[in-house]
Amino acid sequence: MLLKDKICIVAGAASPRGIGYATAQLFAEHGATVVMLDIAIDDSTVESLKQTMAPALRRSAEVRALRCDITSMEDCKRAVEDVVARYGTVDCLVNSAGIVRGTPTLSIEDAEYEQMLAVNLKGAFNLCQSVLPVLLKRGSGSIVNLSSSAAQRGGGLVGGAHYAASKAGVIGLTRTIAREFGAKGIRANIVCPAMIETSMLDGLSAARMKEIIEAVPLQRPGLPREVAGACLFLASDLGGFVTGATIDVNGGSHIH
Repeated sequence: MLLKDKICIVAGAASPRGIGYATAQLFAEHGATVVMLDIAIDDSTVESLKQTMAPALRRSAEVRALRCDITSMEDCKRAVEDVVARYGTVDCLVNSAGIVRGTPTLSIEDAEYEQMLAVNLKGAFNLCQSVLPVLLKRGSGSIVNLSSSAAQRGGGLVGGAHYAASKAGVIGLTRTIAREFGAKGIRANIVCPAMIETSMLDGLSAARMKEIIEAVPLQRPGLPREVAGACLFLASDLGGFVTGATIDVNGGSHIH
């Protein structure tokens, strides 16, 4: 088990179809104590996850859920303090919470723009800033921030300019943390997914899906668990000499 006895926070984990949920499940399978954060999370989410994992694990898993509005620094600090009070420390943070809108650039209004950056970029910053003092105290730790291929190629399948900008900001934030805190034993890395079977693809027509898949070298959409696998690598000792890196999980749709 790659994360045996590790304390891992996974933000954006409420949706059973999401990358955060898949990451929480995979981390628990590898022995981690997982704390799931989401603004729309409750105990039923945890029970559902435990039931899903039970056949594979054949053991009980330590999984908790905390409601957290990541746009609020106060909420983020309170959540991290709760984790530390219960478990003593944090080993890994995975920031997978995010929203997406496909609004054309000239139609983006202030409120939508502010919300996009508040969730996708400020939310990631808030959790990183809340967790970093804990990692500094222990002299080690891993942060994995989810960005998007939209940040690399300029726009995505369903995301507009504000989405791409917010996710590009996540890349810059993560690289800065890697450079600033590497000497303290803290690693920070980015995972950039694209064309993953989550609710973000729900608005695409069958014709559009077919067109997109035909342009993907692997000729299929990715699975949330496949993105979770990249997060697992970066969170574990297998990625011990990896920091400031951007790992693409996109089926070859953006090769650069």
